[in-house]
Amino acid sequence: DLLNLKTRENLSEVAQRSVRKKMVDELKTAPVTFKAKDEKHVLKVFTDIDCGYCAKLHREMDQMNKNGITVEYLAFPRAGIGSPSYDKIVSVWCADDQQAAMTKSKARQAVPPKTCKNPVKEQYQLGQSLGVNGTPALLTESGQLIPGYVPADRLAAMLDASKPKTVFNQ
Repeated sequence: DLLNLKTRENLSEVAQRSVRKKMVDELKTAPVTFKAKDEKHVLKVFTDIDCGYCAKLHREMDQMNKNGITVEYLAFPRAGIGSPSYDKIVSVWCADDQQAAMTKSKARQAVPPKTCKNPVKEQYQLGQSLGVNGTPALLTESGQLIPGYVPADRLAAMLDASKPKTVFNQ
């Protein structure tokens, strides 16, 4: 990593943001989405059904949505393709009600096994390409990758602070 020693900013991370954003924007499959009524931010979250911190983040979904954060889940079964975690997230994607299945699975409740044409493998491989190595991995609209759990209110403040301000000349 290339660091600016005066500002302590990771210049390599800043340079990678546009590449990450482009790669995610090219994704052809829809995520499991929990839409905010008054959307201010869209956050993509690489998640694993068996991840405790992913479940903790999901328990704060109502607060995130109230804070204007739409969450778009992308699959990242940490144990890999063909693992029990992989099978669980496939069942969520193939459920008739993906949101209910995601919520149920995050509460450690079994979702009926189901298979269908799904994006789990593609999303997992995308996560690997982006440098995701743990979950949850939060990807902001600018392409910033935030590893790990962040409480809903702190996350909203971070996203608000990073949003470009519009200045009107009068």
